[in-house]
Amino acid sequence: MRLEKPRLAPLEPEEIDPEIRERFGDGPILNIFRTLAHHPKLMKRWLVFGNHVLAKNTLTPRERELAILRVGWLRKAEYEWAQHVAIALDSGLSQEEIERVPAGAGAAGWSESEVALLKAVDELVGDAFIEDETWQALGRFFDTEQIMDLIFTVGQYNLVSMALNSLGVQLEEGAKGFPES
Repeated sequence: MRLEKPRLAPLEPEEIDPEIRERFGDGPILNIFRTLAHHPKLMKRWLVFGNHVLAKNTLTPRERELAILRVGWLRKAEYEWAQHVAIALDSGLSQEEIERVPAGAGAAGWSESEVALLKAVDELVGDAFIEDETWQALGRFFDTEQIMDLIFTVGQYNLVSMALNSLGVQLEEGAKGFPES
């Protein structure tokens, strides 16, 4: 974790705006949501976009999670990594593939479409731009909506990583962060 303690402590469930709390039902509320609940208007609007990226995206769940993990790794967002490893495993990525994410597109074993996706993530995170060669490679495997969803997925998780890191959102108890180097 970049910070050993939160800069903005997560709210207790009873402190959270009732309209937001209702969205989570009776289950536990993750630290990210308990922290963002400090700004209810922002959170309500952000959840709409986040729901598209996470649940209505035209990328396959596997592709989406590969992109999210790569962003989390590049942005040193350990909380994001920890949350999405479990989702990635449920979305068709193997533990071995997840362990390859830090090496990026150059690691052996990725398909051609995954190499293009990983290169695009690196370029978007590094320069906010997909180079022509990578764009052409993406076009061989993804349609227009999928490429747009990839761009917005990277943007969403870049934003989330900035918030997680800067606010100091801590891992849930028992969550496993980055792999040991």
